[in-house]
Order: sequence, then C-alpha cells, then structure tokens
Amino acid sequence: MRLFFSLCILWLIIPSSSLSQGLKFSGGHQPIEKRTSCDVFAREYTDNFNIDFDLSLFPPNPIGYILRIKNEKSNRIFNLFYDEEQNYCVFRLNEEGKSSLITARIDRDQLANLTWFKVSIKMNLLLNEIRLHVHNTELVAKGLDLPHTYHPKITFGKSDYLIDLPNFAIKNLTIGNTMDKIVIPFRENEGNDVHDLEGNVIGEVSNPEWLINDAYRWKFVASSVSPTQAGSNYNDVKKEVYYFNRDSILVYNVKSQKSKTIKYTSRCPVDLVVGTSFIDQASNKLYVYEMHHVNPYDGPSVASLDLDTYTWKVENYDQLDNELHHHGYFYNPTDRKFTIFGGYGQMRYSDKFYSYDLDVARWTEEGNFKGEAIYPRYFLSIGYLKERNIAYIFGGMGNESGEHIVGRKYFYDLHKVDLNTNRISKVWEIPWTLTNIVPARGVIIPDSSHFYALGYPEHVSNSFFKLYKFSIKDGSYEILGDSVPIYSDKITTRAQLYYDTQLGNLYALVQESTDDISSSLKIYSLNFPPISSSQLSDYPETTLRKNVSIAIVLLLATIVLIYFIYRITKRKKLQTELPLPNQRTAPPVPIDRPNAIYLFGEFKVVDRANKDITHLFSTRLKQTFCLILEYSVADGITSKHLSSVLWPDKPEDKVKNSRGVTVNHLRKALSELDGIELEFEKGKFKIVQTESSYCDYTRCIEIISTDVSRYREELIQIVSRGYLLQSSNDPLFDDFKAHLERLLEPALRAEIEKSVVAQMPQITIALANTVFKVDPLNDYALSSKIKAYRALKLETEARSTYQSFIVEYKKLMGENYPYSYQDLV
Repeated sequence: MRLFFSLCILWLIIPSSSLSQGLKFSGGHQPIEKRTSCDVFAREYTDNFNIDFDLSLFPPNPIGYILRIKNEKSNRIFNLFYDEEQNYCVFRLNEEGKSSLITARIDRDQLANLTWFKVSIKMNLLLNEIRLHVHNTELVAKGLDLPHTYHPKITFGKSDYLIDLPNFAIKNLTIGNTMDKIVIPFRENEGNDVHDLEGNVIGEVSNPEWLINDAYRWKFVASSVSPTQAGSNYNDVKKEVYYFNRDSILVYNVKSQKSKTIKYTSRCPVDLVVGTSFIDQASNKLYVYEMHHVNPYDGPSVASLDLDTYTWKVENYDQLDNELHHHGYFYNPTDRKFTIFGGYGQMRYSDKFYSYDLDVARWTEEGNFKGEAIYPRYFLSIGYLKERNIAYIFGGMGNESGEHIVGRKYFYDLHKVDLNTNRISKVWEIPWTLTNIVPARGVIIPDSSHFYALGYPEHVSNSFFKLYKFSIKDGSYEILGDSVPIYSDKITTRAQLYYDTQLGNLYALVQESTDDISSSLKIYSLNFPPISSSQLSDYPETTLRKNVSIAIVLLLATIVLIYFIYRITKRKKLQTELPLPNQRTAPPVPIDRPNAIYLFGEFKVVDRANKDITHLFSTRLKQTFCLILEYSVADGITSKHLSSVLWPDKPEDKVKNSRGVTVNHLRKALSELDGIELEFEKGKFKIVQTESSYCDYTRCIEIISTDVSRYREELIQIVSRGYLLQSSNDPLFDDFKAHLERLLEPALRAEIEKSVVAQMPQITIALANTVFKVDPLNDYALSSKIKAYRALKLETEARSTYQSFIVEYKKLMGENYPYSYQDLV
C-alpha cells in the first residue's frame, strides 16, 4: 500500500517528459485498407495560424501525400506532396485541383542521416500568403486571397480519394497561433485516439503504428549466418553493420535496410579465433585483431580492411602471451590508439592495459597508471568520452588475485580512467540483489550523468539481455525496454551495444555460436531515449488535472476496501486449509538443505552435515535406489522383481549375491542421512522417510496427490531443477520417467488452465516452463506461454519462445514443426 501511495504522488507531480514518440504511417507498400490516416480536430483561427511538426521518412519511399488542409467554410483545399527527383527530396505545397504553389527541393544528402526534421506551414490570413518551411529551406506563396478566419480540418496520410502516400512519421505537432495553440505529442502506445498534452481527445487515426513502442520493445532488424569464425561491428558514419569472416563481408545499411555481400579478392590474412575488431572512421578501415593463437601460428595478428575497396592489408605480427577473451576496449580517434583492458586466458584474469597505435602498427603495454587498482576481470565493458578523453570501466567477473582457481566474483562497480593524467579512480560499487549479470560490450554515455549498458546472465545458456541505465554519480539504475534472447553457451558468443546519435537509435548486435566455429548474427534496434514499462503506458493522463484529486481519493478508497475484503477472505481460507496435526508439510524452497536427495535435474545427495555425498552412489546404487523409490509410493518392490530388472541375464544364484551386496552398499550410503532408510518387509524392499529427510521426487508425488494449487510454487521450484535424472540416458529409468510424466503433465496442465481463467499470465509462463521440463515438445504449454507473453505485451519474448521451440522440435523430431506462430496465437 505504501508503494501505491508513492506512485500516486509521483504521478501527480511529475510532468510528461520528452520521450521517443511519434505516429508512423503505412504508405504505398501496404494495401489501401491498411494505409494510415489521421484526422486532427482543430479550432477556428483569425488572422494567422501555423502547422508545425517533426517529419521522418522511411524506406521504401514511394511518392505521395503527407497532409491535407481543408477549410470547413469553403471548398479550397491545400495539400503537401512528397516526391523525389534524382538527388533531391521534393516537397510541393499545392492548392488541390488547381496548381502547385511552392516547390521545395532539398538536397538528399542533407536529410540522409537525419531521423527527424522540421516542417512548418504558416498561413498568414492578413497578408494572403503561405510559407512552407522544410528543414533549412523556407519558401513563400503570395496573393492567395485567404479568408480572415479559418477553421482547418487537417488530415495526415490517406484522405478520401488521395490514397498515395510515402512511408513517414510525425511527432510534436502544434496547430494554432500565439493566442490559441494545440500541442499533440503523439505519445500514445495503442488505440485510435489522438490526445493533446492535457489528455483530451483531439483526433483519430486508422491503422496507426505508435513509435513509442519502438522505445520499449527491441525491434528485430535483420540476421545472417556464417559457417566459419566471424566478427561484427557497426559504423555510425556510414550507418552500416559489418558481419565478416575470412572469405567475405556482409554489409547491412540500417537506414536503407539494404544489404550486400562482398567476397574478398584475397582472404583475410588473420586466422580468426573470436573475430574482435574496431573501426577507424577517418581512414574508413575495419581493423581485425587476435590477441593470441594457442597453436603454433606464424601469421599476422592485426589486419585492416579498406571499406571502399574491400582489400586487406597486414598491419602487425605481434602476439601477446594470453588470449584475453571478453576484454573491454575503446578507440581514441584523435591519438589513433585502440586500447583494451582485462580479459581471460590460460586460467587467469587480466588487469593490464594494452594499446595498439595505428601509426606505428604496434602493441604496447600501458603501465604508467596511478591511483586505485582495478581488480583482474573479464566480461567487462568500457565507455569512452572523446570530448574529455576519459574512459569508464564497468562491471565484469574476476577476483583480486587474478587466478581462476580462486573462484570468481561478479563486479558491479565503475572506474574512471582519466587519460589526460593517467589516473584511475573508483567512482562507485553497488550491491546487487538481482540475478548475476555481466555487461555486453559497449557502454553508451550520451551525457555526463548517465550511461547505458546491456546486461545478461552469461552462466545461463538460454537467457535474455536487458538494457540498464546507470547513474555515473552513484550507480543507481533502472531497467528500460523489454528483453532480447541470447544463447551464451560458447566463448565466441557476444553482444555489442552501439548508439547512433543521428538516427536516434540504439543497436544491439547479438552474435551467437553453438560450436565456437559457425555463428549467427541478429541485429536489434531500440529508439532513443529508451523507456520503462511504466513510461510506455503512462499517457494520456486523466482528461483534466482538476479531476485528479477526486479520482485518486475514490480509487484509494476502493483499493482499501478491496484490500480489507481480501485479508478477511484470505484469513478464513487459511483457517479452513490448515494442515492436520500429522499432515506432512515441506519448506517452500526445497534446495540446499541437509538430509536431502534430489532426482530432478542432476542427481544429488546431501548428508546430515549438509555435505555433498553424491559420489557414494555408483550407477548401480543410483539405479537400485530409484527403482525401489518408484515402487515405495505403493507397497514396495519384491526382490524377484528387483533382480529381474537390474540383472535380467544372470542366473538366480549369482543374482542373489549381487543383490545382497548392492542392497548393503545402498543401506550404508543412506546411513549418512537422517530420516531415510531402506527396509525389507513382507518380501518387499521399500524406502521409508520421516520429516527429517527430504526427497524432491517423493515431495512431488505428494503434491500431485493432494492439492496442487496450494503448493503450486513449491512444485514449480522442484521441477525447475530440470528433467528427472536429466543426465542419465539409462533405459532402466525410462519407465520411471514416463510414470512421473503421466502424473505430472495433466496436473500442471490443469494449473495452467486455472491461471489462464484467473488472468495470471506470469503464473502461466512459470507453469509452462515447468511443463517443458517434463515434456519439451508440449504443444499446449507452448501455446499457453506465447499467449501469456502477448497478454503482457511482450511480443519479442513470445516470438522468441516459438523460435526456440521449433528449433528444439526439429532437432528432436527430425522434421519441421507443423504449426505456424499465427496458428498458436
């Protein structure tokens, strides 16, 4: 409740901020019924009024109409038409059906690297003239015989029979004069209503694409694959992504959305291991380097690729004595020096700086830094402020000694390296309560107060990265945008973050590998500045501020009432659901406790001293224990049945001896635990447990047999460890696993159905993930998880779930999955 009150207060006092926003229009590349139209309800103006807005053009760019201006009291219509002529972008202001009044030709190069530019139509009703302003050009049409009062009806995009329009976007629209002005930011994220700054509906739109979503949801841009070792980089001058191997380079232009693959006349001279690189934009060269080759190697370590001719030049043959995987780096174009720090290789973490001087083509260790030491680490990231010649080193993993065998620590700290004075100072170190993450390469520092970094848990094979915004002053942070999947199982997997200030976009290059040889590259973009999930949906505000207090009071009263009803209901429910005195309950988190045996995931046994004694259980003991445990749920297993399963081909006299030895060894191993014993009674073996012991399989069966809904979270935690005996492919366990699956899958499915009815998508996702631990190709779990993500407006996660599933399906079944994404949604 305290949090809710705080949010309400913030909601009242914080004004709308300038965020990534806008309305994108679908043009001629779409069917007519899917093209965008936006009507704005303006007021009546006297003497003069202006229409000002920011305009953005998108490829492909067919010619067409941008807007129409009608006067409700006359039939005269003016429109703004976009055209292209050779090297010019042409804007024509026309009096519809009569003549072209103004033609503004803008050199295409002026607009090529601009995401947004200003457009203004100024109607001076007293002077009978209209001025058209586009970017840096302004022209005027005079003698138009305009009325002294004008009530404009303004339509952007498709209007009546005018159906030809380019692909464009608008934002920050203002209509009016100094006496009366309407401001329309286009900050909506859904729906067909257009609002002014006060939240009033001021227009309507059909087929909208709200651009603020592109500041929250990472947009998939393009992808490619390489059968051999490859590297990737981004050139913000040429707006090009490079994905290169020793034979060819893919060049993808993020502005034109066009790509080309160039095969070199001669191979890249450097034998690529991880394909690290940097770009010198002044010379328009891509430099590829490898710090170290493990095998004997007499080739070059640095080579440059001319991005005009795509020819290679050998630059350097020197090698360091270590691979320095996942080091951080930055490039100083003024000094033409490329500097790296940290990295990992040969069982050690590095704390050294090395610089490569382009002019002398040589690596040099930089050892003259003063101030505070930075502990050895890798998986760090560095941001560079060219204006101040300062580098910021953020995060990573390592330890004080630099020795891998000591164990590693995750660092959440920031160090400032002043390259003017060669002094290092620690800015801050913050506690971290979330899942451990490492930063991707590339710290983005758009101003002196904050920086942005991608973070992901590198210790999880299939995970997601998120964007973090940190304060340079104190390390406070927030998570912005949604998440993007990344497969981080191999050393050559990497993510890189870039910021194009001209295009106003962040770009993430995600290069993944499953074998450290071949790789795939995925390109994602996010509009800058990025926003949080709360910012995505905080507009429009309530219609009038004067009604806010009343609305808040009523809302708070309702919530307080609901809260007390909930507490009373919950108390009564708990009273009716209290366990009987001898009913067994279990701790909510069944991990890391003594006297425990775990069968889900990796087989593990912990003794009374909380010591791992899994090594005492040989394969035969593990088989025997699991077989007896399976039958212990009922009456136990006969010695004859046990023998026939474990020793099917041995004669009875030899089986008896083997069985006796195995049972004695199992009893001895179980004696290290309290509360669990192997008994033989009435001709049957049985595992008997008391409350002082724990077995996740037994507890799972108990939950399924009693009340799954009540212990749902505990069941999810149990199964989340992994498949039952996931590392064992022994056919002896097949029936054991199948039996559990027959019990568990319908129970989990029933819980999914309940969570769907209750509209609890987070629970649905957790349950679906649990089903996948039992049945990785479960259609119902896939469909439910996708729909839950879509309910949370996490389209990227939904599609990623589907893509991962169909890959796994093809791998396991040897054929394509028969249902499309649309079939499931």
